[in-house]
Amino acid sequence: MTDTSVFRAGLLDGQVALVTGGGTGIGFGIAELLAALGAHVVLASRKPEHLDAAATKLREAGGSASTVAVDVRDPERVKAMVEQVQHERGRIDLLVNNAAGNFYAPSEALTPNAWKSVVEIDLYGTFFCSQAVLPVMKAQGGGRIVSISMTLHYRGWPQMAHATAAKAGVDALTRTLAVEWAPYGVRVNAIAPGPIPTEGVRKAFTPPADSGIPDVFAAADAAMARYAQKSIPLQRWGTPRDIANTVAFLASPAGDWITGAILVVDGGEWLSKAGA
Repeated sequence: MTDTSVFRAGLLDGQVALVTGGGTGIGFGIAELLAALGAHVVLASRKPEHLDAAATKLREAGGSASTVAVDVRDPERVKAMVEQVQHERGRIDLLVNNAAGNFYAPSEALTPNAWKSVVEIDLYGTFFCSQAVLPVMKAQGGGRIVSISMTLHYRGWPQMAHATAAKAGVDALTRTLAVEWAPYGVRVNAIAPGPIPTEGVRKAFTPPADSGIPDVFAAADAAMARYAQKSIPLQRWGTPRDIANTVAFLASPAGDWITGAILVVDGGEWLSKAGA
């Protein structure tokens, strides 16, 4: 597997991790590290073509992985997914709510379907998946839920009303569920990534040419590096491994007394923008 020197080998041996949107981008980066640390990773997506290739990569690297198809917007399909994973693996120790749908659209022209699509994937999906795994985690004496949020709603971001509203809801949901489900030993946290130029992020955050919003991912690598040095206090773009490391930390015994936290992992970028 890939380098796991930050964590001890076998840290997550015997655990089962369910990662929605786990076939590509940040989700796959998370799955890759969890598998390297010994967890059996279940990759979930509504796009089967992403799942098979990703699971094959994990297995070829020595990891244990399986797949399940799901549309997180559909609570019945989410329940069926959880039942399948429980039947096949016997438990679910970690749920990573990573599935998301984002794109630029002016608020004044945002269609009801566009609004509904993003809010249902990002917010409804997070709730449906979390609610569905709760009985499993209660029965086994606890578990971890980590949802992937964002930082854009901390300061407002043009043409992202649907995504920022949904992710603000994810933050609020995280805190509420953390308090409500703590007596069951279920720890609920979220991670708010900064700019990570995966293929999916580049696609979602490429603004229309006439929007007036800077396309920070469109430049050549050298220009992108200069932008990062200027705009991100730690002077580099994030990587899927940065987010994966945080998920692994929360899934490990080091996260035993952490619940209800929204961990910002962005190199200080949102603070820099907030003070601009």
